[in-house]
Amino acid sequence: MAIIKGDFIDNLPKVYGLYTGGFVVFILLMAILEQAGLGADTIGILFVAFTVVIYATIGWLSRTMQVDAYYVAGRQVPAVFNGMATAADWMSGASFVAMAGGIYFGGHGYIAFVVGWTGGYVLVASLMAPYLRKFGCYTVPDFIGTRYGGNLARFLAVCVLTLASFTYVTAQINATGTIASRALQIPFEVGVWFGLLGILLCSMLGGMRAVTWTQVAQYIVLIIAYVVPVIWMSNKQGFGLIPQLVYGDAVMRLGELETLHGVGTKPTEAFAGLKALTVAHYEAGTTFAAKWKFVTLVFCMMAGTASLPHILMRYFTTPSVKAARQSVAWSLFFIFLLYFTAPALATFTKLQVLDPNLATGIIGKAITEVNALDWIQKWSNVGFLAISDSNGDGILQINEFFMRGDIVVLATPEIAGLPYVISGLVAAGGMAAAMSTADGLLLAIANALSHDLYYKIIDPKADTKHRLIVARVLLIVIGACGAYVASMKLTSILGAVAWAFDFAMSGLFFPLVLGVWWKRANRQGAIAGMFLGLLSGTWYLYMVKWGGMDPWLYIDHLRFGIIGASVSLVAMIVVSLATAEPDEETQRMVDEVRIPKGESVLSSTH
Repeated sequence: MAIIKGDFIDNLPKVYGLYTGGFVVFILLMAILEQAGLGADTIGILFVAFTVVIYATIGWLSRTMQVDAYYVAGRQVPAVFNGMATAADWMSGASFVAMAGGIYFGGHGYIAFVVGWTGGYVLVASLMAPYLRKFGCYTVPDFIGTRYGGNLARFLAVCVLTLASFTYVTAQINATGTIASRALQIPFEVGVWFGLLGILLCSMLGGMRAVTWTQVAQYIVLIIAYVVPVIWMSNKQGFGLIPQLVYGDAVMRLGELETLHGVGTKPTEAFAGLKALTVAHYEAGTTFAAKWKFVTLVFCMMAGTASLPHILMRYFTTPSVKAARQSVAWSLFFIFLLYFTAPALATFTKLQVLDPNLATGIIGKAITEVNALDWIQKWSNVGFLAISDSNGDGILQINEFFMRGDIVVLATPEIAGLPYVISGLVAAGGMAAAMSTADGLLLAIANALSHDLYYKIIDPKADTKHRLIVARVLLIVIGACGAYVASMKLTSILGAVAWAFDFAMSGLFFPLVLGVWWKRANRQGAIAGMFLGLLSGTWYLYMVKWGGMDPWLYIDHLRFGIIGASVSLVAMIVVSLATAEPDEETQRMVDEVRIPKGESVLSSTH
């Protein structure tokens, strides 16, 4: 950073320790002000504004005009802090905002996301991260272009990266819009542009260096914001202070309440984009189809994780190959802290709604009484919640209460009757999660287009200044396009994220894996694998989602990556074996990449 000289890396524990302490003091100050009579809406605005200003300040202080710093943070990020930054990059709006909501409505089937996303890091650690770091590239298309040779392979990798990352970034901007619309009481379509502004402030001037140090700060905010409400609810409901270990008892209580309230009866009326608690129970079960859906979704999320360029880019920033491997382990640890908590959060929140013995329980109460609740009114006003007296008895039944799954986490403190300072904290955490991932995604797209398309293909003689100007302009343009698409509400946050993983695995998983582990894989095979994999996966998505085609073998629109990746693998193997093998220099390079120590294969100035 500009105001911190060469010892900044050595002082990272102290810097972020002070930052964490300052954030805790801010929370306490907001709690005191709430007791003194400060309005709830003001507290929400202050939480979101304070944290966004901090991130923007870090982004400003990390500004740089050095290529190495902009693309890979100077390759000097320690393993622990890179693990925190990766976890923040990974803890997207889907993980923070939508994951517990999916479990809330869909039950055990949605645990497949948690298992797949976490298990994906096993693939990253064993198949990808150390070897891509040893290669010494700036971007994922950089590896593809250099490993296989030729501009066409590089261009196709850029296309896959852009499609997958853009789909993912729309989900993150969707999440920021959801949070901003509630915190600021503005329409969702306006909220997405507020979220985009904060995202650009963090990443535009400093590239990967700014994004890295911002993401460390964002992880601290999001993990505090996620864990505190769960511990509070668990203790308040009499289950103890370690909710992750005791929510099994809460699940049993929930089963009793679902039977009492008639969960499993079809809702009589639906609202666009909203769900009733009863809907997902038609899809749950122990049938072969349910088990097959679970396994295939886990595989798609695992392979997608190991193919996502913005995650793989994080391991280009470590000082060494060993640090890259250690960084994956730290990433898993920091991710585990949130994923281990998500099922408990969904369980305790559902109890707050269903349990008539709790003051917050609303099922079975008079609809006029429920409609008078502040949190019902606020979320209804922005279109995320609705109540319908379908049978006209004036009593709220479980199939008459509808909400968007994306708001479960954000609304939890209000549902549980916690102090509003906790709602502000959760909003700040959700914003941190969505912004951190959006930063990484926008940077991945802009860097690929500026480095691999503009510099490597269009203008190889471009100087540093022009390369970085192009990258920054692209950040703004792509971000604006993402905000526009997000405002259209084409799918849920979780759905958009699943599509992104499927796109990535369809076009990149096997070209990356075989690029490291099969010397015989050649340019023609990689081109065929990327093109046919992405084409077939996209075709299948369109046909199943909009073309009226019945899914093959229960492979629906959330799992189309299985089709794309299968075609990609077959195409790569067949075409590679049918054409000439790579030259000897390329095969020696692949051998060198597999040695997990020593200097990078590529020059740092490539």
